[in-house]
Amino acid sequence: MRLDDKIALITGAAKGIGAGIAERFLEAGAAVAAFDIDGKGVRALSVQLAPKGRILAIEGSVADEAQVRMAVEQTVARYGRLDVLVNNAGIEVAGMFPDYTAEQWDLQLGVNLKGAFLFIKYAIPHMRARGGAIVNISSVRAFVSYPGGAAHDASKAGLVGLTRSLALELGSRKIRVNAICPGYINTPMTEEWLAAMPDRDETIRRVLAVHPLGRIGTPRDVADAALFLASDAASFISGTYLIVDGGMAAGGR
Repeated sequence: MRLDDKIALITGAAKGIGAGIAERFLEAGAAVAAFDIDGKGVRALSVQLAPKGRILAIEGSVADEAQVRMAVEQTVARYGRLDVLVNNAGIEVAGMFPDYTAEQWDLQLGVNLKGAFLFIKYAIPHMRARGGAIVNISSVRAFVSYPGGAAHDASKAGLVGLTRSLALELGSRKIRVNAICPGYINTPMTEEWLAAMPDRDETIRRVLAVHPLGRIGTPRDVADAALFLASDAASFISGTYLIVDGGMAAGGR
């Protein structure tokens, strides 16, 4: 699968899944605009990946409309157009619902759901002439939930709904919209979660036990799925989601 002559904008690209997608897209021939609130991190990534292809680092928040609009404009100014948008930026603000604050709720949905809305809104005009592909990184937790994750799970389920609805609206413009729902992936966010567990080894054992494939995922696993959905190999696929979780959700866990 190739993305030769394609221009891709990836949010949350400084590390983890986003960095993995940026690297995979560059290897497949795309030019990449890497966007992240962590300016230092995304600039370091651009230096690291520069030997693989053209990459532009952009600092900003997905929840800030002006910064989102500017990021899309910078991408088009540098590369001339936009073909692929990957909405990967995401956070988890965990907490039991009775104690959850409105501020925490707004922050969670502002990044995970509003951010995708804003980027799609400003990307669409630049995709009209050639069509394009939008890939939203949701989560298996759009379908499988645990206590303490109501806001996160609602935001990820909302992203699947947004994907489905926009596939209907944008199909006539030759814009495909799909989602990826990762399970446990070995990222810095997962490492932070494991570090907070009282017994890291036991937690890892329990996590592995619910994965029929016997391992957790890597950013590359998600990046390969994103490459497929962004490529011409998926030219007749829109409005759906691809679960990348090593079989975990198949057991309802």
